[in-house]
Amino acid sequence: MAEVLRGKFTGIDLDELVDWPVVRTWLYWGMFWLIVTPSIGVALSSLFNFPDYLGNNLMHTFGRLRPVHVNGVIFGAFSTLFIGECYYLVPRLCGVKVAWGRWGIPLAWVWNLALLAGLISLPLGDNDGLEAGEFPLYTKIPLFIVVAAATAQFLVTIARRLETPLYVAVWYLIATFVWTTMNLVLGTFILPYTISGINSAAFHGLYLHYIVGLWITPAGYVLIYYFLPISLRTPLFAHKLSLVGFWSLAVFYPFVGIHHYLYSPIADWAETLAITTSMLLIIPVWTVLVNFFGTVIGRWEGFGVNLPAKFLIMGSLMYLAGCFQGSVEALRSLQQPTHFSDFVISHSHLTIFGTFVVWAIGGLVYVWPRAFNRELWSFTMGNWSFWLITIGITTMGLVLTAGGLQQGFQWMNGTEWLDTMRWMKPYWLVRTLSGITMDVGISLLVINLAMTALARPVAAVRPGPVPGAVPVPAGGPAE
Repeated sequence: MAEVLRGKFTGIDLDELVDWPVVRTWLYWGMFWLIVTPSIGVALSSLFNFPDYLGNNLMHTFGRLRPVHVNGVIFGAFSTLFIGECYYLVPRLCGVKVAWGRWGIPLAWVWNLALLAGLISLPLGDNDGLEAGEFPLYTKIPLFIVVAAATAQFLVTIARRLETPLYVAVWYLIATFVWTTMNLVLGTFILPYTISGINSAAFHGLYLHYIVGLWITPAGYVLIYYFLPISLRTPLFAHKLSLVGFWSLAVFYPFVGIHHYLYSPIADWAETLAITTSMLLIIPVWTVLVNFFGTVIGRWEGFGVNLPAKFLIMGSLMYLAGCFQGSVEALRSLQQPTHFSDFVISHSHLTIFGTFVVWAIGGLVYVWPRAFNRELWSFTMGNWSFWLITIGITTMGLVLTAGGLQQGFQWMNGTEWLDTMRWMKPYWLVRTLSGITMDVGISLLVINLAMTALARPVAAVRPGPVPGAVPVPAGGPAE
């Protein structure tokens, strides 16, 4: 879809700058992982109520399959969609084609085949033993190469941009790829081999939260800061406010990882620093949420039929709930009843899936019809997908929070660990049913997008200006 931009962008059809085969390749793989990896989570959650239903094979045990689910969602469902959507939005924000565009498709195949090999190796027991870093070296190295190559592509593209001001999505994109390239050096080449003992735990806390806070979080901001204004056809609420969020994230997030290791032999000053910065993360969270909801002001009347925007705002609500959990559970007094309980699992699902995967889905729903110059095949099916995913993740978050708190306070009151399992079974059953609900919603979404790709093209989806288009403010998108 063409958009009319001011300054040096005037008269440029930005869709002509997008390498659509590259975008489609990444998004095809992203939808594959979106179907497969959350479904593994449902299979795992069923083990809590039916512990023998997968048999006695070691490959089917919880310890072997959990890292398949976790890494599959992070690096498969989310990261693959994110990178594919970056190949769409970067040329549109910079006004030039992505540098070395011929790399895009080979990088997609290297990324996804390496990911496939890693996810197959984990049930076989080839595991490095670091959460979010379980992949063996023959998977980690190709993933690192792809991230480094994509970083070079995007940085060179941004350097060649037509306008000097950087829209905030580009700020976050630069940070996401640069930070993560550095973090993967730590997690791939340094941490597993040169750091041991309590120092290994401390640095693993940092590496793990760098995956969450310096890859997934700013990557999610890239997507919503681009796709929310453009799907609503309105300028961003406050560009300066977005920069407050950016710099507060950059300053505070690097220190929070050790909050997983309170009451451990790690130095008290390091634990206290992690607690303090965890609470200070309220600043970037509130600034971005004010920006997102401020952007929607005056646009609620057409919200019901705007499927991408619905996913993006729903993800923002989950972000509010999940980040509140994350900050408060970093406090020593509140970590006592929450640590090792399902409260933490609620937090991880509300943020990783409920927020960031959902934001990636919002971008996918926006980009995919434009990648084929077609309307979405069925808005009704898309709406069912939205509500099934929303109801599923909301229910899961609520039952895991309630069950986790109950379990944690039982432990504090001296209840035997095994005795608490009996009280958790109803919560776990609802968790599984909510996961099935989410999987049905995802399946309907992917079917809808597949039918969109197979449908006959219609006029004026791409290219062509959208009625009611508004000029872009300094550095911001509108369509």
